[in-house]
Amino acid sequence: MQQQYISLKEHYKFTDEDSAILLGLKPQMEALTEEFLDGFYDYIWGFGATATFLKNKAIISHHREKIKEWFVNLFCGKYDMLYFTSLYKIGEVHVRLGLPTHYVNAAFTYVRTFALKNIEDTFIEKERHVKEIQAIEKIIDINLDALTSSYREEELSKFLSMSKFERAILSNLKKFTSYINFLLAGALALVAFFAIGLFIYDIYLLFASDIGIEKGILTVLGSLLVLWAAIELIHEEIQHLQGKGFAIGAFIMLAMAALIRKVLIYSLSSDKSDELLVIGAVIVGLAVAYWLVGAKRENVIAPK
Repeated sequence: MQQQYISLKEHYKFTDEDSAILLGLKPQMEALTEEFLDGFYDYIWGFGATATFLKNKAIISHHREKIKEWFVNLFCGKYDMLYFTSLYKIGEVHVRLGLPTHYVNAAFTYVRTFALKNIEDTFIEKERHVKEIQAIEKIIDINLDALTSSYREEELSKFLSMSKFERAILSNLKKFTSYINFLLAGALALVAFFAIGLFIYDIYLLFASDIGIEKGILTVLGSLLVLWAAIELIHEEIQHLQGKGFAIGAFIMLAMAALIRKVLIYSLSSDKSDELLVIGAVIVGLAVAYWLVGAKRENVIAPK
């Protein structure tokens, strides 16, 4: 542990002068603690899923005290093994809670912006001010590095705990899944191509057959709806390939679009009432499923 934190400071060129500069900023930053905390919580509530981790007032109060303690300690001037041990423990808590590293990185944007803004408003000597900026940048980056190292160690420990055979299976499964995802993207592009063909064919029938202007327009609208849903599904699959979650809602939306097309066509036929009722019930069921998936995806809205 000792060699680890020493190496970390060396890699960031963090010197005793930086420590002294940060200690000199402590009174100023300590006086701004409440302002920092208010802004910090306004910022992280914007993540959307924050309420999943800060579930009640007691947890929020405890968390606020810990954030306050951590922020003040950024300017403590003494960055020894005890300081870094506390950072690694914070990182371990984040891993245990399942807090995504994305939230940690995003929160540090606020911390950095707040600290730099407030020294910008009060600096007198330019050379000293430049050193203050450098010291703050270094200590924030060091903290972020130390906190996220727990995630890397957790992933590494899980991987190393596997046997050679298990690691080989995992590696091959990841490759196979990647190929399947690209195959799915290609299949969706093919679906969109056929949806374009269906749309063009329905327009042709509208002008070249005697199906009737009302039925023809509804058929074209239904085809256009299917094409829109297919394009939306391709967009979601592209995002999935870029590392985002699997969008089951887009598949539900495509199924709804296909059924709505049938409803538009059948609505002009008096002998299709039974089928319309069945399709309508299925659409309602899909709509409920789509709403549930959307609600889960958005997670819990932060309290006012």
